[in-house]
Amino acid sequence: MNKGIDRRDFMRSTAAIGAGLFLSPTAFGQGAAAGARKKDQINVALIGAGAEGQVLMDAIIKLGDKSNVQFRAVCDIWEQGNLNRVSRILTAYGRRYGHKGTKYVNYEDLLETEKDLDAAIVATPDFWHAPHAIACMKKGLHVYCEKEMSNDLAKAKEMVQVSKQMGKLLQIGHQRRSNPRYRYCDEKLLKEAKLLGRITHCSGQWNRSRAACEDLGWPEGSEIPQDVLAKYGYKDMKQFRNWRWYKGLGGGPIVDLGSHQIDIYSWFLGESLPTSVIASGGTDYWTDHEWYDNVITIYEFPTAQGLVRATYQTLTTNSANGYYEQFQGDEGTMIISESAARGDVYREGWVPEEKWQPWVDKGYITSAAPAAKPAAAAGEAAADVRESIKPAQYKIPVTMNVPYHQPHLVNFFESIRGADKLNCPGEVGYHTAVMVLRVNDAVAAGRKLELKPEDFAV
Repeated sequence: MNKGIDRRDFMRSTAAIGAGLFLSPTAFGQGAAAGARKKDQINVALIGAGAEGQVLMDAIIKLGDKSNVQFRAVCDIWEQGNLNRVSRILTAYGRRYGHKGTKYVNYEDLLETEKDLDAAIVATPDFWHAPHAIACMKKGLHVYCEKEMSNDLAKAKEMVQVSKQMGKLLQIGHQRRSNPRYRYCDEKLLKEAKLLGRITHCSGQWNRSRAACEDLGWPEGSEIPQDVLAKYGYKDMKQFRNWRWYKGLGGGPIVDLGSHQIDIYSWFLGESLPTSVIASGGTDYWTDHEWYDNVITIYEFPTAQGLVRATYQTLTTNSANGYYEQFQGDEGTMIISESAARGDVYREGWVPEEKWQPWVDKGYITSAAPAAKPAAAAGEAAADVRESIKPAQYKIPVTMNVPYHQPHLVNFFESIRGADKLNCPGEVGYHTAVMVLRVNDAVAAGRKLELKPEDFAV
């Protein structure tokens, strides 16, 4: 089992192939004259060059000069901030990688002018995702759209429908769906080995510090003209820079952060969809914001083995214990995070070691610490009867040493080439959008909301 793989070896490894992360042979070393279009080349436009757009751009650039993916244009309404900076970066890589940083403020101008595009990366604020993605697909482009796919479920559904009508791929940016550690856990540890037994609970969190949630500013003199802000739906620069906190633009931290992890609940439970949601939240700390700064929610997921209750919290005042997902069954617990710091499985004390040993022998997990009986407190003859046997700890022997978004982007590009299938197509992204956007509805309603199968239909 490969415990740590560099980028090139990772992309060529059998583990990557199994996870849908393989770049075809033509992507490594296809020769062509300078300026000529290579076989299997994919020409891409970046729409939205803010923080997330730059993360995606960086992940694509790091695929290297043999990836056969080339940026041809970039679009952003903030010329003095995002647009000029990203254009310079792409132009600087032009000689080596073939990228172009042609600038556009208006996405319609980009789509009208650029005639040699295959795909678009949409990384604009949530309320622009549907207009941008739909326009791109209607122009014949495949679309990689950042999550949340939309802050409006009707528009999210329209995105899926246009994708089908136009025959274009729509990948939603829930990048854990292509992360080899997560795919390994789902395919090997849950489905094949069934290490957890019957799963009864899921829990997760994303805790962010106060410092990380303060409003973003902007350099003096870099302001977007007021008429441009108004044209694109913003009241002022503060709203433009901090759109996630404003109703009608974003969905608050539960959507921005929680969407990634709530998506994992459904995936790891066999794509089960919840039948109800209840939530509590409010603007308790950041009182000048519109969306809730902290939310705690509970879902009920039906599965073939029985009901699974799932809890989730997102905080914006304290970063203790960071972010992770936990799945608990009657025989074991699995804790995983996109961060490499977490990746453990725990065997319940009553489960014989012999039951898990074959999976250790196969290299599916590695033993880290044995089970242990609870120790008696100082001065006591025996341990408290309320204490359980400490579960044995095992490590998940798969790491990922490439940018978080890179495997998901590779999956998108290889699906365009016909060498793979999308790991998070629009239909799946829509299911997650329903799950997470309904949390805000549950907070507002102050009661349990029932979710029906037709709510998830596209």
